[in-house]
Amino acid sequence: MSTKKISRRQLLKSSGLRLRDTRSVDPSLWLMNSMPSLLVREQAILVNLGSLRAIAMHERVLIFNYNSPGGKAFLDSLLPRLNPRNINGGPAMPFQLEVVEAALLSRIQRLEQRLMHIEPRVGALLEVLPNRLTADVLEQLRLSKQALVELGSRAGDLKQMLIDLLDDPHEIRRICIMGRNCTLDRLSDDMQCSVPLEKQIAEEEEEEIEMLLENYLQRCESIHGQAERLLDSAREMEDSIAVNLSSRRLEVSRVELLLQVGTFCVAIGALIAGIFGMNLKSYLETNAWAFWATTGGIVVGAVAGFFIMYSYLKTRKIL
Repeated sequence: MSTKKISRRQLLKSSGLRLRDTRSVDPSLWLMNSMPSLLVREQAILVNLGSLRAIAMHERVLIFNYNSPGGKAFLDSLLPRLNPRNINGGPAMPFQLEVVEAALLSRIQRLEQRLMHIEPRVGALLEVLPNRLTADVLEQLRLSKQALVELGSRAGDLKQMLIDLLDDPHEIRRICIMGRNCTLDRLSDDMQCSVPLEKQIAEEEEEEIEMLLENYLQRCESIHGQAERLLDSAREMEDSIAVNLSSRRLEVSRVELLLQVGTFCVAIGALIAGIFGMNLKSYLETNAWAFWATTGGIVVGAVAGFFIMYSYLKTRKIL
């Protein structure tokens, strides 16, 4: 491995690419090329898998932003595969295929690790909700839902890229003939090689690439499906929380309405007491029983008014 700083012109000259080809792996255009892609050109394969941007050629690979999480995971996956002691005497795959598989493997493993980190947290939240409605728990649910949306989106984009690649056998055959004296017939799309053995090896590699892509597609579909199921569970829990909160708000409104009815009835009694509190003669102040009669009438009237209002609200199904 070596670290180099090269100009765009030198990059195009050494890789045989055109300027428009490098847009998919240009880190400075990450807003425009955020979708994962695997572009096959005559002399190189352009890999764009999130933070991993690389150009794979017949005997070398150029990695942009190699210190990014995706770049580090890619190197950790690629270097052991290139070690001759790890081949165990079997036939080695072409270098560009090793690069593609290491890129897909590192990306899938990162998605699986994120899913394994999120899944227990969401399961723990689903167990305590909706009985424990606190600000911390609701914030954790929001963050977990946001992480699941992001994970599902990334897994879905990667799945769609693999499906598109599997549906295009022309691109797979272009990978197989890279670095060989072979061409593709424009009409029949058959491989034509100067050496029959190279054609046989290329055809075997085509089947191997399809199996490799199918394997990673299944793993990606599993991640995407599990993320969608967890996200659906989180959304259902949010709906349950909303129903629970609505029920609590309804109970509070019932109590508030009863308190308002009671306040109204007590206010009527206070009005009567205020009338008798005026310094005007009514000739009732001379009787000893007038105080007790008035007090009893206010209490009985307030209680009767409360129950009348309560019965009316129950009849109208307001309570």
